[in-house]
Amino acid sequence: MNVDFKAKPFFLDESDIAWVQDCMKKMTVEEKVSHLFCILIKDKPVEEMAAEMDALGFYPGGYMTDVFPAGKVKENFKKLQARTGIPLLFASNLERGADGICKEGTLFGTQMQIAAAGDKRWAYELGRVCGEEAAATGANWNFGPILDIDTNYHNPITNTRVFSSDQETVLQMSREFVRGQMENGMAVCLKHWPGDGRDERDQHMVTTINDCTAREWDASYGKIYKALIEDGAETVMAAHIMLPAYSRKMNPDIRDEEILPGSLSCDLTTKLLREQLGFNGLVVTDATTMTGFMQTMARRDALPLAVAAGCDMILFTLDLKEDYQYVLDAAADGTISRERLDEAVARILALKAHLKLHKKMEEGTLFPGDEALKVFEREDNRNLARECADRSVTLVKDTQNLLPISPKTQRRILLHVLGDKGGYHDPICNQAEYLAGLLEREGFEVTVYDASRKDLLPIGNSIESMTKRFDLILYYCSVKTSGSDNVSRISWTAPGGCNTPRYIYEIPTLFISVDNPYMLLDVPKVRTYINGYTPSRYVIDAIVEKIMGRSRFTGKNPVDPFCGLFHTRL
Repeated sequence: MNVDFKAKPFFLDESDIAWVQDCMKKMTVEEKVSHLFCILIKDKPVEEMAAEMDALGFYPGGYMTDVFPAGKVKENFKKLQARTGIPLLFASNLERGADGICKEGTLFGTQMQIAAAGDKRWAYELGRVCGEEAAATGANWNFGPILDIDTNYHNPITNTRVFSSDQETVLQMSREFVRGQMENGMAVCLKHWPGDGRDERDQHMVTTINDCTAREWDASYGKIYKALIEDGAETVMAAHIMLPAYSRKMNPDIRDEEILPGSLSCDLTTKLLREQLGFNGLVVTDATTMTGFMQTMARRDALPLAVAAGCDMILFTLDLKEDYQYVLDAAADGTISRERLDEAVARILALKAHLKLHKKMEEGTLFPGDEALKVFEREDNRNLARECADRSVTLVKDTQNLLPISPKTQRRILLHVLGDKGGYHDPICNQAEYLAGLLEREGFEVTVYDASRKDLLPIGNSIESMTKRFDLILYYCSVKTSGSDNVSRISWTAPGGCNTPRYIYEIPTLFISVDNPYMLLDVPKVRTYINGYTPSRYVIDAIVEKIMGRSRFTGKNPVDPFCGLFHTRL
């Protein structure tokens, strides 16, 4: 078995190792196979989930929860833990705060917003705050940080979820985030191996490509992963992303049709990650329900191959009974060798022992008392989020010297709302109403653009009629990374893109993007442009303070918001 229990990242003592080995001896093959799965808690009540699993004799090694009230998250975890005598891994996506696990959790800020604040201290605080709050529910595993490098501004899924397009910024921020998590007892998961941000497509919908040469990868993604592995990161998420240059380096005779993504490639997950980078921890697949996984081969073959290639846990199922049977069959016919099955289960148990879950279970402290939920009533974490928002909002350009604005000179505002509809990775929507309310309290008159109003359409209305009615045109843009689109761009309104910024020489125009930082690609001639990176009220509050001139812009560009184009700077 190629697992060193005493080495990084597990650091197990003799009693811990004895517990792992004792569990292994007592587990049947069926129990070991079911332990490979991490199941999603989402639409189905956990009581119904438990009944289905009981009927199959299925006991997974862990669960990932969707967002519920904090008390409900904890209740769900406790009910599922009660089914088994082995402590469970309870995971969530804490990418931008504990709003990724519970409704009361602090939305601190996206990773890119953190980088825009210009100080790695904020990455530590993000890791600490979401780790502290998530731990209050009983969670012990975070699917983060995201180590991707946002080198392709067309990529629709990395975007504000990552720290930067600068690899050194990604490295330093990620290290601090991990430190904050670990100090609060949270296991981290580095993603998305072998690295996203190069392709312009989304691995949710298609198997994507990291097109780095082997040397380029070593100097960028490889350097980042190596450093975080040395820092003791416990787990890595293998994504549905190919790295052809390394597949060919590891296997010079490989045919194009044999090149596989990280989640299915022994070359990438065993040879590169484990053998070359020295990773001894647990590898979990990214969601196996994604098209990027399912397009590679038949699911019956893909699930076993993921394990055989070096993944220790399978994230999510399509149909629990069917997926379980696929892996059981593979364990029975040798597609997954007994040694490989034992190695995967041993790593899962070793992670649990590293987190001292077995000892907490003995002590009855697996779940914190109800008083721990009072963390969500505290203001200190929210105040930190407010301060971070203030420091991160970035004035990208103001070549017309528009700012600050005032109700004395720009009282009548025409507000265009772009997006603001929520998405898979970010359900926040309808924040333009909040912005409009703030502006009205400042003394502005706000008219929200409505394409059904003929008096607001460009055709049929003179320039003079517009300048007589409006002193400022303001765009609030919240176009998100959705997890279901291969683009993250503005969709203008019919007829004829009637809401495009066409009056920039007649009426001062201000564009605010609180999500995608690359919107100058679609509005290059807008002369005053602000990036906020997170559609939170803290960010909107900070933006209003700054455009009114009561607070300085201090945010720094973590990426090139001009998209490498000369005319976006004008």
